[in-house]
Formats: sequence, C-alpha cells, structure tokens
Amino acid sequence: MIALISSASSAAYTKAVKPILFKQKPDAVHERLLYVGSQLQRSQVIRGLVRGAWAYENSAVLSQEVLGLRFRNPIGLSAGFDKNFELPPILKSVGFGFMEGGSLTSQPCKGNPKPWFYRLPKTKSIVVYAGLANQGVAKIISRVKSYHPSTFINFPLNISVAKTNSPATANETDAIADYVDSLLQIQKAAVGDIITLNISCPNAYGGEPFTTPASLDRLLQKVDGVGMQQPVFIKVPADLAWADFDKLLAVAATHQVAGITISNLAKDRGQVKLMDPLPETIKGGLSGKPTWELSNNLIRQTYKKYHQRFVIIGVGGVFSAEDAYLKIKLGATLVELITGMIFEGPQLVGQINQGLVALLKRDGYQSISEAIGTEV
Repeated sequence: MIALISSASSAAYTKAVKPILFKQKPDAVHERLLYVGSQLQRSQVIRGLVRGAWAYENSAVLSQEVLGLRFRNPIGLSAGFDKNFELPPILKSVGFGFMEGGSLTSQPCKGNPKPWFYRLPKTKSIVVYAGLANQGVAKIISRVKSYHPSTFINFPLNISVAKTNSPATANETDAIADYVDSLLQIQKAAVGDIITLNISCPNAYGGEPFTTPASLDRLLQKVDGVGMQQPVFIKVPADLAWADFDKLLAVAATHQVAGITISNLAKDRGQVKLMDPLPETIKGGLSGKPTWELSNNLIRQTYKKYHQRFVIIGVGGVFSAEDAYLKIKLGATLVELITGMIFEGPQLVGQINQGLVALLKRDGYQSISEAIGTEV
C-alpha cells in the first residue's frame, strides 16, 4: 500500500507540484516550505498521515547501531535545508532515519546577500550561497529543547557547527573561539546526538581556514579540550585532491574525531560537467549531481585507508536507492541528502529505504551493515 501511495505521490510531485515550484524563486519556495512544514508538524494527526503515506520501515534490515546510537534506517537529511532546526518532527514522519540541522554558529548571522539559491534543473543541482545564515546557537538550543523528547527517539539529531560568518571571526584565533563557544553551549544544554564540525563552508569571511593540516590540528586541539560527550564528525571539502584530503584525515585521526562527512558543496566549477548555463554573476557552491563523483571517490579512498578508524557519512548526488546503495558499498555507513528530495519530492526518502531493502536482498545481504564497503 505504501509503495502505491508513494508512486502516486512521486507522479503528482513530478508532473504537477514541481513544475509550479520550479517557476518560483527558490529562496521564496524554501521559506514557504519551512513555514508550512513547521505548521503542519504541530498536528499529531498530520504527522501520522505523512508517516503512513511515505515512511518505510524495516528495522530488521535497515537499522544499525552506530557509535552507540540507534538508526532505524541509514538515510538522513543533510545540513543546509533546516538551518534553524524548525522541522525535526515532520522530517521524522517523512521517514528520515536521522537529520543534520544547521550549520549553527555562536552568533546569529543573516547570511550572504540574497539570492541564496539558483537552480540548475538539467544538471540536477542547486547553487548555494547562503553564507551560514542561522539564528545563533542560543536560540536554536532553546528550540531543540522545546520539542517533545520522543522526537529524537530512534531519530538521532546531528548538529552542524560552523564559525560565525563575520569579519570578527576571519582570523584563526577568533574562529576557533567561535566554534568552542557553540560547543560549550551545546554541551551545557545536553542537546544533540552527533556534532559535526563544518570546516568547509565556501561562502564565509576568511574562506576555509581549517582545511590545512596545521590549522585543523589547532582547531581540534581546542575541541578535544571541550570534551564533548557526543561523537564528533568533520564535514570536509569536495574539491581536494586525495593527497591533500588524506593529510586532513591523518590529523583528524590523532584527535577525538569519530567520523568524517564526505562531502560539502563542489566549488571548482572546472571540475564538474554543467548541463545548464550558469552566469558568472551567480555565486556559490554546487549541490547534487556535480558532487557525485567527487564525494564517491573520496568515500572509497577514505574507507580503504581508515575504515577501522572513522565512520563515514556519505553526501552528494543521491537521487535514488541505487545512488544511496553505491555510497554504502563504497564505505558510507550513513547517507545524507537534500537536493534529491527537492528534485524528486519528499516521498523519495521512503522510496530509497524500500529500494535499499530490495537491493540488499538481491545481493544476499541480511542487513544494511553487511554491505558497507563491499566495493572497495
């Protein structure tokens, strides 16, 4: 029954809803989706209807215990969609196994001048130029604590933390202090199940100061000193050559880092194939399919060398169950997405989970964990 409803929802989204949405400015659509979702999730009835229509459950095959946390399925929302943690209840109902909110920063930030988003329909990508817009760690912590405790049962919350996008944090010392301030407030409030350090936002003052081994080492020394109870991940750039990427991993391996999120937006437009015209005046990094090969190659090589050291969250270009499955077979324990849901519809999450079960059974696996890294 769920498969039938999901298929009908997919057709309705592709043929009716998406054409209307894609004629509107993406910034406005994003704002309306956040508002509508935050209103709808207040109703337990609506959440139940959404869960019944789209979410797919098969804990025997899809559930995992990772770093002491239980994930009912491996598909999560990536950071950048729910910047202020406004939608956890409805996202859980849609069928995500976990979510990453933010990135949040120590101080509120309005972000870069709009527009923040620009669609590339044929390329299956969105150019993102939000600039770490968020309401700041204090307000976001208050919102997270306002949700019913059951919201995060079997739905781990991954909190992405970055440095405030401000000239005041453009130098390394102040940037590190900014990260640490957010972490201390999160620690005191005892919120979140995973902490991800976003060191690779391409659209902020000071660029990406912690994507060199020495600077990353100095940041992680201070993070170690905070003593976070939650597992700490690092979200890394997509555009680095493996030799440079490996140097960052080698540094992370000497610190209290449990996992690596691979990867962030593609910034070097010369490395990706664009199917749409992209004016030079449009600033930002590219999400979706342009990150597909970049992230997959880094996932494969990271797993090959560090699979006994790091848990990998794979991000970039996931539009189907087959896409998610490949990232898992290349070494990702968990998979995150945003752009695929925007292009294909919210029912995609359940379709991916249902498709994963079919693919695992086809290949003779009893559970999702058996498939991790099998193509490396």
